[in-house]
Amino acid sequence: MAGAEAETSLDLEELRQLQGIAKRPRVLSLLSSEIARLDQLLKIAAAPVVPKPIEKQTTNPLVSYAAVASFSWEQDNDKIKVFLSLEGVDQEKMETVFKSMSVDLKFHDVQGKNYRFAIPKLNKEIMPEKCKVLVKPNRVVVTLYKASKGNWLDLHYKEDKLKPGMDKDKDPMAGIMDLMKNMYEEGDEDMKRTIAKAWSDARSGKASDSMKGFR
Repeated sequence: MAGAEAETSLDLEELRQLQGIAKRPRVLSLLSSEIARLDQLLKIAAAPVVPKPIEKQTTNPLVSYAAVASFSWEQDNDKIKVFLSLEGVDQEKMETVFKSMSVDLKFHDVQGKNYRFAIPKLNKEIMPEKCKVLVKPNRVVVTLYKASKGNWLDLHYKEDKLKPGMDKDKDPMAGIMDLMKNMYEEGDEDMKRTIAKAWSDARSGKASDSMKGFR
């Protein structure tokens, strides 16, 4: 870089000498333009390189939310309305996220506090694009449109605890048959013959009589 600057300086010096002896206006104009260009290049090269300061990322402080303490809801065949007991909500300071199986609403700066109403997993699917929030002076009305018509037993999803039992009811002999299978594999020849007969009878609906020998 130092060598290039030296060459530019020599060119600039010679151009200035030529400028001193030139007489034609056009030649003087060309020499002046080139001298100005080379002079600018030398100034740029001589200027100290100032490292660009790294901009500090300004992160918002962690926002804390209080849960909406009081709400109620009602439904018809097509939609659900949730009534949140919140006064002084600003429509412009509200965040709403509707998904097919969840709802997350955030209300900022409500009388100096932040509130949140969230249902991580709804009872059934909704249509997010149709859902809406209406702010009133003393409450907020959230309308959720059902993806399929029908009645909801709750807003929240709940596991159907009866399903495992229902599966067992479909095959009440399953546990007994497994026990008989283990006994057959581990028993002697007489045991195997007895179990084989009981197994056969169980399949034909005579399980109660065949099992008398095990009591």
